[in-house]
Amino acid sequence: MEASRRQPLGVELVKRGVVTENDIQKALEYQKNNPGKKIGDILNILKVCNPNTLIQAIAEILDEKGIFLMERDVTINVTEYISLDICRQNKAIPFDIGGGKIKVCFSDTTNTRSVEVIRLLLLNKGLVMEKYITFEDNIMKLLSSLEGGAKENIDTSGDVSGLVDSIIKTAIDKRASDIHIEPLEKSIRVRYRIDGRLVDAAKIENDKQTQIVGRLKAISNMHQEKQESQDGRILMYPDYNIRSSSQKNVYGEKFVLRLLKKNSTIRGLFDLGFPKDEQLVKKSFNKRNSITIVAAPTGEGKTTTLYSIIQYLNRPEINITTIEDPVEIRVPGLNQIEIDAKSTFSGALRTVLRQDPDIILVGEIRDQETAEIAMQSGQTGHYVLSTIHTIDAVEVITRLRKMGVSDYDISSTLATSVSQRLVRRICPHCARERDYTPEEKQVMQEIAGKYGREIDFTGKKTYDAVGCAKCNKTGYLDRIGIFEVLIIDEDIKELVTNGKSSLEIRRKAIENGFEPMVLDGIRKVLDGTTTLDEINNKLVLY
Repeated sequence: MEASRRQPLGVELVKRGVVTENDIQKALEYQKNNPGKKIGDILNILKVCNPNTLIQAIAEILDEKGIFLMERDVTINVTEYISLDICRQNKAIPFDIGGGKIKVCFSDTTNTRSVEVIRLLLLNKGLVMEKYITFEDNIMKLLSSLEGGAKENIDTSGDVSGLVDSIIKTAIDKRASDIHIEPLEKSIRVRYRIDGRLVDAAKIENDKQTQIVGRLKAISNMHQEKQESQDGRILMYPDYNIRSSSQKNVYGEKFVLRLLKKNSTIRGLFDLGFPKDEQLVKKSFNKRNSITIVAAPTGEGKTTTLYSIIQYLNRPEINITTIEDPVEIRVPGLNQIEIDAKSTFSGALRTVLRQDPDIILVGEIRDQETAEIAMQSGQTGHYVLSTIHTIDAVEVITRLRKMGVSDYDISSTLATSVSQRLVRRICPHCARERDYTPEEKQVMQEIAGKYGREIDFTGKKTYDAVGCAKCNKTGYLDRIGIFEVLIIDEDIKELVTNGKSSLEIRRKAIENGFEPMVLDGIRKVLDGTTTLDEINNKLVLY
């Protein structure tokens, strides 16, 4: 990093009062064992002062521009301009662009060969390079982050306790919802589920498998000797309640850890992606003597939506009780009951009915007994909220029928069924705006036309998912729901009572204004929230 000067860099830094002579002495001792490291980088490693203050002082001494880069400072898709391999070879990273100039950070601006390699590559793209200086470690960490970073962040060099801890902490840092630790034939694979997608995080040598399994069982309060399916809980991370599950396979025992954040902030319905229609919300959820069911496959955010509905309804004068497996978010003012191995939803629901509730949240309707008690609760003055596994809002009726609930009970008690999917949001930091292709317009017009809608593409743009440090190079950041809401009006009640098919019920619902989920998906594509590819991945449009 340092140019040759009359005074060594360390002396200059001491003269400016940035570091002390003792700091320089420690850095020189460190350099004896790490001769390839420069004094400036060593002072940063030793954390002798604020890194931004240090790099600014070094840059001033070297007559350069200095910056301590954070991930948020990398506002471009680096690989559009330079490959990560070339960045690594030359210890450089482009981070911002504007007015035909591109800003590039180097760890050593005196290395004229590296500077010239990068300058010419960018010049060929019509860009003038603006040179900055930072620490080598700063650049290398950012480059690791641009590759997804999980592999580099997991420390596989220490003992097994440290390794397991690193796997979990890295998952938390990466916003993962689940960790998969899977024994394979020749290695152990670690994967994270981030925004609904599984991504590789690490590969670990097979000889650590027994120790890893032992450690996971120990912190999950599982039986060490058993090699059969077990469920446990990890409580050693203060902000997280981690559910663990083990399952034997042909190569050993696989673990899946579900990361549940304690005291998570409950998002409002509109923040989740629910249609922004206050009247629809009031008609859907402000009920008594009825039941509302949220339907979707596993992992599509049903429980999150239930909590948002509860937040909307929660008032001091209302007694709300929840029955959950497990309690995922603890909410002040609610009576929350957790199902364990000795209890069931149906048994807990019977007890709750004697506790004078106004609103009852039943985590899931799994069987006929729970369904029938939930329906009876709705018929006796309570408002019941629950979830069910099925593909759409109309099929909730079919699913209840298959569980043995009578058409009379469904028509008289079911007030609203909501179905949803989670799609990834386009990353706002790296999305590239473009026009719709003719094929995309045709697909969307045909779907809208099927339901009597038209789309005006005037002034509308879509986005390509590019990828950057902030979104783990996926092009998507966080998720949003796409919804359909079926309100059981008098026409639908009559069809259900008469045992009509889901096809007939859907046809009548659409006549009465019901909007299938695909229309909400297209709406979110048109407003730039997500992409047509994401909607297609969930609903198969083409």
